[in-house]
Amino acid sequence: MDTNRTYWNEELEPILNTDKMSQIQLAKVQSLIKRLYEAKPYWRQRFDSAGVVPSDIRSLADFGTRIPVMEKADRRQLLVDCDMDMMKAMEMTIGVPMDEIRLVSATSGTSGEPTPLPQTHHDIAWLSELYARMLWRMGIRPGSRIVHAFGLSMFQAGVPFVTYFQRVGASVFPVGAESGADRVLRFLKLAKADTLACTPSLAEHLIDRAPTLIGQEIGGLGVKRLLLAGEPGAGIPEVRAKLETSYGARVFDHGGSWGVSCEWPEYQGMHYVSDDKMLFELVDPTTKESIPLEQGARGMPVHTTLEGEGFLFVRESLGDIAEVSTEPCPCGRSGFRYRIVGRVDDMLKVKGAIVYPAAIDGVITSFAPRVTGEFRIVLDEPPPRVVPPLKLKIEYGIATQVEDLETLGVEIEEALHAQLKFRPRIIWLPPHTLERSTYKTQMIDHAY
Repeated sequence: MDTNRTYWNEELEPILNTDKMSQIQLAKVQSLIKRLYEAKPYWRQRFDSAGVVPSDIRSLADFGTRIPVMEKADRRQLLVDCDMDMMKAMEMTIGVPMDEIRLVSATSGTSGEPTPLPQTHHDIAWLSELYARMLWRMGIRPGSRIVHAFGLSMFQAGVPFVTYFQRVGASVFPVGAESGADRVLRFLKLAKADTLACTPSLAEHLIDRAPTLIGQEIGGLGVKRLLLAGEPGAGIPEVRAKLETSYGARVFDHGGSWGVSCEWPEYQGMHYVSDDKMLFELVDPTTKESIPLEQGARGMPVHTTLEGEGFLFVRESLGDIAEVSTEPCPCGRSGFRYRIVGRVDDMLKVKGAIVYPAAIDGVITSFAPRVTGEFRIVLDEPPPRVVPPLKLKIEYGIATQVEDLETLGVEIEEALHAQLKFRPRIIWLPPHTLERSTYKTQMIDHAY
């Protein structure tokens, strides 16, 4: 194996996001629709309701305008129709018989019942291929040691990631977020790991805990790269700077879709590496009308698994809002890029301004160390509409004096108004008041 080659897959990655790739995608889309229409009553009924038969899909544009978008509400309704029988709902939507399923993970279910993510041997193979592409771009090679510290219990980033990461030839240590900061830190040290895979929240938490738990700063462990996913952070300049400085490592962002950020010093978004396995589209989150993939386009991504069997999406939304970049990346690597700017479920409207928690995070973190970076949005009524002022609980920094909080508050208010067009009401909290999580941090407190 040539470990100096640019891409894991030298045949397909150079033609990502090209006309040649579009031809490959169309052939796979047509095959998928025909297979599901003929074999699965659920999908046949869904296509029939839209007035579509497989022969109608003669182009990717046909697919993007004729096949309806599937959202969380559709999944929930299916579960209700199946009398809350998750296995029955799963059997209806997968593209193969149930006895071909070999692994089942699930979404976190934070907004309702978890959605199962069943996988066949073939699904595991093509998903492993995609993660090999991402890890290769990060500089991971056979013999690299990865401490895996995402939640292992049923999460897609848990046991499935442990499985996928092996494809590139890495040694994986499945420590898991459940084990706590002490065990994660000790295995980073004992394994002499060069890579840590976890949420941004946990990566930040380990910075604070390392001196107490292992008697040294996190930067002394020799970690070369962080693979961060599951929540905003890796794409926020202030958070990236803190992590890279503290660890002495490069931060890589992954999430929202099947891509990873590059090594360019300034964040360029995540390169989408998956065109031949996953079709990425943008739609308007309200009207569901297609949005062309052009420089600066923003919308809700919908995904189609072009070879999916159990792990199967057909124009399905994961609930993100993304902005795409189609201009060449200064790093020279292939694939259009995308940035996750928020979640549909987390969108807030304050006096007409659309605000996402991730954007607030970026502004508040820029004031560290005068603040710890931890905050919560307090909602008195169901979103998205917020009656001003939007309330924010913010922890002040360890060295910040109480008498300085009034001035600091004014500075933060002005920054939020300049960048996000709203002025908050700040509720100050002492350092370490807010609960830290080794999983995804919930940025919203629902007070209603």
